[in-house]
Amino acid sequence: MAQFKIDTEGNSITPLTVRTFAELGFKERSNLQEWIAREPSCLGEELLVIQKEFAGFSDTHERLDLLALDKQGSLVLIENKLDDTGRDLTWQALTYASYCASLSKENVRQIYQEFLDKTYPGADAKERITEFLDADDYQEVIINRGITQRIILIAANFRKEVTSTVLWLLNFKVRVQCFRVTPYSMGDQHFLNIEQIIPTKDVEDFMIGIADKSLDEAEGVAEEKNRHKVRREFWTEIIRAMSGKTGLFQNISPSTSSWIGAGSGVRGVGFNLGASRTYGRAEVYIDRGDGAENTLIYNQLHAQKDAIEAAFGGDLTWEPLEGKRACRIKSEMAANIFDHDQWPAMIDFMTDAMVKMENVFREPLAAISRKLRTKERAGLAPAPSVTPAEAAEGS
Repeated sequence: MAQFKIDTEGNSITPLTVRTFAELGFKERSNLQEWIAREPSCLGEELLVIQKEFAGFSDTHERLDLLALDKQGSLVLIENKLDDTGRDLTWQALTYASYCASLSKENVRQIYQEFLDKTYPGADAKERITEFLDADDYQEVIINRGITQRIILIAANFRKEVTSTVLWLLNFKVRVQCFRVTPYSMGDQHFLNIEQIIPTKDVEDFMIGIADKSLDEAEGVAEEKNRHKVRREFWTEIIRAMSGKTGLFQNISPSTSSWIGAGSGVRGVGFNLGASRTYGRAEVYIDRGDGAENTLIYNQLHAQKDAIEAAFGGDLTWEPLEGKRACRIKSEMAANIFDHDQWPAMIDFMTDAMVKMENVFREPLAAISRKLRTKERAGLAPAPSVTPAEAAEGS
């Protein structure tokens, strides 16, 4: 596919020069593999790379280039070549997939933890996997279910032996994708185009829809129903307790989710209560649908941290949630919603914390909201910080 540089002054386009990786001196392992590992979204989806050069196959000396998880908890095996796939790439990838099919949830955790220990010392595999899969806690996470393994093949040129085999495998619902990578140059600048060629995107979306439906139907229905029942009962108790302390949750219904929320009076900012197998918490959750606005509100509140915590009567946990759109300020205790004996302590802690949060944050939030409304819509410059005194004046 031809690529061009746009010359806005001359109102023209200039073609980029197609190159080979060999010409540019780029290597398979030290370059292409690293680019993908550092920016897996280049493959068109969110992937969590859990190992590089994975060699954990018993009684073999084979190495898988990259091992990742997708958002459904399926293992994704990524094999990359440079300028040519060779003849045996498909067979090699299928062999790796057969090996990985036997990996348990604990195997996957250990593999990822070993990777983190080398690259991000101190990071916890359970926490990162749970967060990536948007789960409430690690026990609910399902990884590498059945034969859901996926294969991604990457190269500049695909031989017919490879593409023919891949197209045949797709008929049997084997989940394989082929991405063509093409390096370009203009002067001393280099560019990389990554294009999915098999299956074409519209066909893939249809196939993914079928796969997702099958996964949903295979879900452990009994366990899910039990979790929902416990949560609904817990939130019923929480709402009943809150009604004796504040009217904040008087129009909120019990939920089967891990959280319930009430409005703060400021668009996109909620007073939320959350509970899982590991925590019970009250929080201010900021998500106006715009990362810049979220950060703006968070930073202005954080500038008042000492005064806010003094009024709250204790420390709060401030989480800008880097890499995500939203921000959070919370008060949290270690707890397990599925242990009924812990409910009284959880309810007391969470309701007391929420009452204090409502009292402490409502006026600073209202003052910030007023300044946001008067800000120039076209500009992204931060509005002036709001002090507790200014907030009091606006009340």
